[in-house]
Amino acid sequence: MSTHNPVFPGNFLWGAAIAANQAEGAWNVDGKGPSVADAVQAKPKLSVKDYAGHMAISDQNVADALNGLKDIDYPKRRGIDFYHRYKGDLALFAEMGIKALRVSIAWTRIFPTGEDASPNEAGLKFYADLFTEMRKYNIEPLVTLSHYEMPLVLSEKYNGWVHRNVVDAFVRFSNVCFDRYKDLVRYWLTFNEIDSIIRHPFTTAGIREEKSAEDIYQALHHQFVASAMVTRDCHQKIPGSQVGCMLTKLTTYPRTCHPGDVEATLKKNLENYFYADVQVKGYYPPLIKRDLELRGINIEMQPNDLAIMRQHTVDFVSFSYYMSMTESVQPDAERTPGNTVLGVKNPYLPASEWGWQVDPVGLKISLLELYDRYQKPLFIVENGMGAKDVVVDGKIHDEYRIDYFRSHFEQMLAAVHEGVDLLGYTSWGTIDIISAGTSQMSKRYGFIYVDQDDEGNGTLERLRKDSFYWYKKVIATNGADLS
Repeated sequence: MSTHNPVFPGNFLWGAAIAANQAEGAWNVDGKGPSVADAVQAKPKLSVKDYAGHMAISDQNVADALNGLKDIDYPKRRGIDFYHRYKGDLALFAEMGIKALRVSIAWTRIFPTGEDASPNEAGLKFYADLFTEMRKYNIEPLVTLSHYEMPLVLSEKYNGWVHRNVVDAFVRFSNVCFDRYKDLVRYWLTFNEIDSIIRHPFTTAGIREEKSAEDIYQALHHQFVASAMVTRDCHQKIPGSQVGCMLTKLTTYPRTCHPGDVEATLKKNLENYFYADVQVKGYYPPLIKRDLELRGINIEMQPNDLAIMRQHTVDFVSFSYYMSMTESVQPDAERTPGNTVLGVKNPYLPASEWGWQVDPVGLKISLLELYDRYQKPLFIVENGMGAKDVVVDGKIHDEYRIDYFRSHFEQMLAAVHEGVDLLGYTSWGTIDIISAGTSQMSKRYGFIYVDQDDEGNGTLERLRKDSFYWYKKVIATNGADLS
């Protein structure tokens, strides 16, 4: 690459991302069954920074969800009605020039209970129509198979992924998708932020009963095995397909150069890498195995599990990056929220209204670390800043969002210039959707404004923000013009 005015690769996939459970709505339409996301109730009285409270789900919460609480209490059930409005939304995305759109397939649109005798044709047709419409605009689908949307019935019946039967159900679901969409989709992700099972085991893995560490790691092992199996099957069924893992990149710095802070940070980062290590390298890292042993955590494995995991590793590493944190052994160190985590506050960084610290250089550091560790292509599949937007005379002047993206794109470009193999970038999200953690609508990420408030009031009209036109220019110039 020339040292003069470096730009992104010519085939770079500029895009954006959404998830079915946060955008589609139509939660009980055309045969769809309830998912774990449909049981996540809005908790407006909680602080928006109380992620533990927002993500906590009890048996009573699930019973309430199934026994007639009003849909208005469950924002993800309505989303932004992408299910009925996707054609208009895709036309807007195409106008912006995006080359890739990350979406997820809601498992319960295909198998409402997870173990139905046959797949639901209405659900299969919806995604076929969606991907066909994307192809019409030359938008490359990047499809996540599991994005916090497992069937609620499997959570009730098996305590989610703790039971081995869920592996079989997921592999069956994935193969139906491969068979149906093999001519439409070539980029696949297995599990969204697979590491999040530690932080919110219900939404990630359907775990409802007492959340013991052993149950969580057992469920995680089952997801590792399932990921390897579906990677194998995808490669067999779709020649030239690419399958990636997806990690929450929780880049952490030592709060000080005190050796205790440095050691605590090292261990935190090693734990974060563990989930991608298994899917890229095909085995449990020795230090993680020893840690589980020291904690008395036993994982039941079938005879071929480790062989399958080793033989069928992923083709690329995708990740979300929103912020960085620091770590300290000092018990009184001030902590601040991040992506469903709390980290020690970094005094050198600004923060969003929700306390997430803004660190563009951390994205470059993450890219360099990940590429050095795995030497596989990377794909940034979530990045962005939640903010409250104000409509003035039908316009949204979101210079703060443009500043955020510009600073991160500059660091992405620097990492590419230094040798990182970066496939693409899909911002979170293309369009305002329901927040994953707080179930708010007012925490907006999109380039496109949706007229809906936290209670579901509004016309659902779509409005282009200033950032829409800015991102359109970035894509058109392949990142050369960030002004």
